[in-house]
Amino acid sequence: MYAIKAIFDGIDFKPLQPIPVKEKYEVVITFIEPIKIETEKMWAEAKCPRSELIGLLRDKVWMSDDFNAPLEEMKEYME
Repeated sequence: MYAIKAIFDGIDFKPLQPIPVKEKYEVVITFIEPIKIETEKMWAEAKCPRSELIGLLRDKVWMSDDFNAPLEEMKEYME
């Protein structure tokens, strides 16, 4: 049995965390209380359109020029 938090917007259920299963499950949905503005802001910040993710890490992630160079520590295993 798993429990996750989600928001129901009147049409869809939107999980607030990853769902840890891939198989089909029978579910029981319980409406606890209307969401507060803080929860709505948290959902908006947690999920953003894919188009906003493109280039998000530009100039924040770099790879060393010798990234693929053999490591001294691994020489004995590579011979």
